Amino acid sequence: MEEPRRRIFEGAGGVRLVADVYGEPRRGTVLLAHGGGQTRHSWTSTASALAKRGWQATSLDLRGHGDSDWSSVGDYRMQCFAEDILAVGRILGGRPALIGASLGGLAGLFAEAEIAPGTFSSITLVDIVPNMDPSGVAKIMGFMGAHLEEGFGTLEEAADAIAAYLPHRPKRTDRSGLGKNLRRDANGRYRWHWDPRFVTGIHSGRTAGDADLFAAAASKLSLPVHLIRGRLSELVSREAAEAFVTQLPNGAFTDVAGASHMVAGDRNDAFLDAVLEFFERSANENGDLSPGGSLEM
Repeated sequence: MEEPRRRIFEGAGGVRLVADVYGEPRRGTVLLAHGGGQTRHSWTSTASALAKRGWQATSLDLRGHGDSDWSSVGDYRMQCFAEDILAVGRILGGRPALIGASLGGLAGLFAEAEIAPGTFSSITLVDIVPNMDPSGVAKIMGFMGAHLEEGFGTLEEAADAIAAYLPHRPKRTDRSGLGKNLRRDANGRYRWHWDPRFVTGIHSGRTAGDADLFAAAASKLSLPVHLIRGRLSELVSREAAEAFVTQLPNGAFTDVAGASHMVAGDRNDAFLDAVLEFFERSANENGDLSPGGSLEM
C-alpha cells in the first residue's frame, strides 16, 4: 500500500488541521471526516481503496482530534466543525465528495445544508441522521467520558474497554491501529487522542428544536446523499433512517448487517462495497440515485 502524503490545512479561526492524502484526482477528490473520538487513521482502508480506483482521498483529523490543533478556548460547537470542513473543501476545490462518519457526517451535512450549499458533489453519511436516538447518544458519550480522568495503564486495558463496549466485534490482537487513537501523557498513561473538552463542547448551545430545523434544511438538499447505517446501530433506528432518506430529493440508503454505529470498523468489506457502488453510480451520468433507493448488505 502506498504511503499517504501529510498535508496541513487552516480551519476556522486559524486552527491547524492535519490530513493524509492518498492517490491522485484522476476521477475527482474525496474528503473523509471521522466520527467523534476517532482520528484520520479510521479511514486508512477506505482512502486506500478509493485511491486505487482513481480518486484522491484526503483523510482529515478534525479539530481537537489526532494531530490537529485543540481549540485554545475549547470551542467544539457543530458550527466550528462545519466551518473547518468547508475550509478544507474550498482548498481542495472542484466540489469534492464528502464521506463523514457520525460527527464528521453531521458537520458536513450542516455545512452543505445551512452554511455553504454547493460545496460538495455528494455526501455519504455513515450511521448518522439529524434526529438521533437520545439514548444512543448518551451511551456513546458515556463511553467517551468513562476514562477521561484516569486514562489507561496499557494498550491492553484500552482494548478491554473497547471490547466491553463493542461485544459483537471480535477482540483484535493487533494493537498497532489502536495505538494511533491513543496518546501517552507525561506520566506514561494512555489517553484517547482527543481534547477532553470535546465531550462538553459538542453540545454547547444546542437545543432539541435545532435538530428539527436542521433536519428540515437537510431534506431540501438536491445533491446525491447516501446514508450507510449499521443494522445494530444504537444511534440511528431503521425507521429514522428510512424517514430521512425518503425526504431527500436524491437519496440512497444501505443497511449493513452485523455492524453497529462503527460501520467501517465492524464490516469494512460491506462498507467499502457500498461506498464504491454509490461513487460509481454518481460518476455515471446515467446512474440512478432515486429518492429512497435502498440496499441491504
